[in-house]
Amino acid sequence: MKFLLPSVCLSAALFAGIASVQAEVPRTSAPAGAQVYFIEPADGAEVDQTFTVKFGLKGMGVAPAGVDVPDTGHHHLLIDVDQMPALDQPLPTSDAVRHFGKGQTETEVTLTPGKHTLQLVVGDKNHVPFDPPVVSEKITVTVK
Repeated sequence: MKFLLPSVCLSAALFAGIASVQAEVPRTSAPAGAQVYFIEPADGAEVDQTFTVKFGLKGMGVAPAGVDVPDTGHHHLLIDVDQMPALDQPLPTSDAVRHFGKGQTETEVTLTPGKHTLQLVVGDKNHVPFDPPVVSEKITVTVK
């Protein structure tokens, strides 16, 4: 038992260190008036199982992840996300959070039939949302 306590303390100290490193991720200031939006599909659209999503961006430019150019970022598409991921950390990668770190401005998406929500978030060179976040309105599509 006396060996368990030091390992528990070490684990707690390591966890606290990791948590403090995560809390210190630098954020990039968003250009005033920057907006991200969907060019297509329109909110409420009925779409095929595979459809094109086009991203719009106003007030800033698009650059690949890792490229450090002022007032630029890249798109992230959130699919059926009920709760926004942490906006002060790099966005996770999953089927629900898709990264377009090469600077893409459109993609093809395949979804199951039914209603789905889509939302865009612009990330900086490190996939961290801008401050304040540049986030689109959430739209709904119905897949045939």
